[in-house]
Amino acid sequence: MSRRILVAVAWPYASGSRHLGHFAGAYLPPDIFARYHRLVGNDVLMVSGSDANGTPITVRADEEGVTPQEIVDRYHPEFLEYWDKLGISFDLFTSTMTENHHRVTQDFFSTLLNNGYIEKGSSNQFFDPEAERFLPDRYVEGTCPHCGYEDARGDQCDNCGRTLDPTDLIKPRSKISGATPVERETEHYFLDLPALAPQLREWLETKTDWRKHVRNFAIGMTEDMPKRSITRDLEWGVDLPNDELGPGKKIYVWFDAVIGYLSASIEWASNTDDPDAWEKWWKDPEAESYYFVGKDNVPFHAVIWPAMLIGHGGLNLPSELPANQYLTFKGEKASASRGVGRSIAWYADRIQPDAIRYAIGSVLPEQNDTDFSDAELMRRVNEELVATWGNLVNRVLSMSDRNFDGRVPEPGALTAEDQAIVDLGQKTLDAVAKRIEATELKAGLRAGMEAAGEVNAYLNATEPWKAVKQDPERGGTILWAAIQAIAAIRVALYPYLPFSAAEIGQMLGVGPAVESWAAPHIEGGTQLGDVRPVFTKLEDDSLAD
Repeated sequence: MSRRILVAVAWPYASGSRHLGHFAGAYLPPDIFARYHRLVGNDVLMVSGSDANGTPITVRADEEGVTPQEIVDRYHPEFLEYWDKLGISFDLFTSTMTENHHRVTQDFFSTLLNNGYIEKGSSNQFFDPEAERFLPDRYVEGTCPHCGYEDARGDQCDNCGRTLDPTDLIKPRSKISGATPVERETEHYFLDLPALAPQLREWLETKTDWRKHVRNFAIGMTEDMPKRSITRDLEWGVDLPNDELGPGKKIYVWFDAVIGYLSASIEWASNTDDPDAWEKWWKDPEAESYYFVGKDNVPFHAVIWPAMLIGHGGLNLPSELPANQYLTFKGEKASASRGVGRSIAWYADRIQPDAIRYAIGSVLPEQNDTDFSDAELMRRVNEELVATWGNLVNRVLSMSDRNFDGRVPEPGALTAEDQAIVDLGQKTLDAVAKRIEATELKAGLRAGMEAAGEVNAYLNATEPWKAVKQDPERGGTILWAAIQAIAAIRVALYPYLPFSAAEIGQMLGVGPAVESWAAPHIEGGTQLGDVRPVFTKLEDDSLAD
């Protein structure tokens, strides 16, 4: 029976170009997962969008002397270009600037308020005495009280992952003026996380199949959950649905951004013939939801968002949170603002999209931080993608094209060795499916490439380049068996390498589309397409500045 699967993808701040760390952490993995599930016949909805309300945007706007709108208008189209070039197959990639998102956020806020999980309260927040303004979380930096990291933000420490309030920081400083901020009392709305903690912890303890670093971190957070302010003194963001706090208050980004998964689903449905279609993914208890984020987003997606959903009621909680660790560069976390790691666009302009997808897919930081470099990217592409998979496809189809009038050879009697290679196709599909279902995406890619290696070993043992001259029927049988395996491996690698899958399909004579998760049968006599190398070897200057 077809499953219904929501693929919820982390919302990038529209404050700067994204880099390969983002691509590895939160954008390639959900696309692999979604493509596989669509192919097996499941009903997939994959949504995300640009986070346009975050303080990183207003910080950058302040630095450049422009409006936040100008920053969003610069980077949102850039993101759309990434997804198009690299084949990230969103059903909808929107933004938090839409009227729909603002309305859904306000409705969600009102429901939590009516359910008794939001309350008014006063708190001391930092005020910049030189700029004469309150400082939202990301306008404050300082030393983390937990790990001593000196560049922690006012909302979270990137080093240890702890969520923070600006007043927790040691030696705080204003990003606007560099001045030491002072505390002033201000009134805000607070999410009553302590009241939700018991239900949240009970739910988290059932998630025994989650990655250990995600589950353990989330359960640990429930032990001491303070009430968390969900409004700020801001001019940019979602308006409150009431005026009880007076002017100058907005719903803060951490609260409205996670609601984006719901608002994007509602927006997607509004563009179909059934505006209530979103409910199939959000209200049907049989539906599944997978949230793909980096580990810095674990607190908000494993703890705060589920708490909000519990407090709201009537909506599905996450089924799985396959949060990745960091892709690092020379030991440093990739950061566009600090110049660590090049942008996605830089690579997309220089390398085939499937080469990027392969290199990153082969090192996905699923369990541990993974260091990466341009040299490693080139090695992965040249020694694995080109030499193993690309070479296999090219030599088998070239020999068939050259020796059998541009057609798939007609097979003779199969030896046990031949049959094993034909059977390898379905075994590979089963192995890759098992890994993707478990969100072990790197292992799934490895299984597909190992199968390509087995076919190469079969060719080296049977030497069809000799057989076609000495015994054409035997040579044709070897090539036919190899083609059956190639056709199946192409399907298994499709979620990872969709562009080359289309090219190989044309060469095999079956067309560019991959239509089902099954090993195709390529009839002898099928007309081959234009056979050519699929992948381009990277030269030493391919990634030169």
